[in-house]
Amino acid sequence: MKQLLLIGIGPGDPRQVTFEAVEALRRATVFFVLDKGADKDELVRLRRGILERYLPAGGYRLVQVEDPQRDGQATDYVGAVRSWHVQRAALYARLIEDELGAGDIGAFLLWGEPGLYDSTLRILERVRQRGVAFALEVIPGISSIQALAARHQIPLNRIGEPLTVLPGRRLGEQGRVDNVVVMLDGQCAFAALEDAGLTIYWGAYLGTPDEMLIAGPLQTVKGRILREREQARQRKGWIMDTYLLRRED
Repeated sequence: MKQLLLIGIGPGDPRQVTFEAVEALRRATVFFVLDKGADKDELVRLRRGILERYLPAGGYRLVQVEDPQRDGQATDYVGAVRSWHVQRAALYARLIEDELGAGDIGAFLLWGEPGLYDSTLRILERVRQRGVAFALEVIPGISSIQALAARHQIPLNRIGEPLTVLPGRRLGEQGRVDNVVVMLDGQCAFAALEDAGLTIYWGAYLGTPDEMLIAGPLQTVKGRILREREQARQRKGWIMDTYLLRRED
């Protein structure tokens, strides 16, 4: 049976790749890399840099393919994501069937943690439903949430209180916000909050040389975050950021 590894590589810093992940890298013979377009070439380069750092002798094959594009203008967000997953599942099925030969071990290098805000496990379940058989191993990684807390030197949890993790598009539904981590907030939903009791701990490009950190009372710093975020996005062509909103004692 063909073998496949999902390797969490952290949010960007090669030093945050775990020993377990390095061992998995050294077992793999074929690495699948999704090309997300010219604007995000840097993401491919970062993956290549990790391979060159930990596999300097080579001995592997890199298969780079164009990633199907999700309809970012669709009004039905869930439907658009499911359609995108169907396209990816067809692509992954082809890669596994056509690019993995006898004795090969295939691998995807996934940003952060494969079980948190990453769709690859769900997509591979669709691949199995298409009749493609493979053995799967998942290697956990450091998430951007962990990196955010470390950089700001704060604990994510507070005594006796829950921590909520949600996408930006659901932030407006929360009502009272006490301790919330927000991911995938392309529309900067925090900017619409007028609650004077909230502090924000924001970070972008965590673990990379372009890392950005801003923290402070939300109403005081949100304008600065919006300005610097947009400047960085324009400069680089992409941005990955996350933040914690917390009602301080």
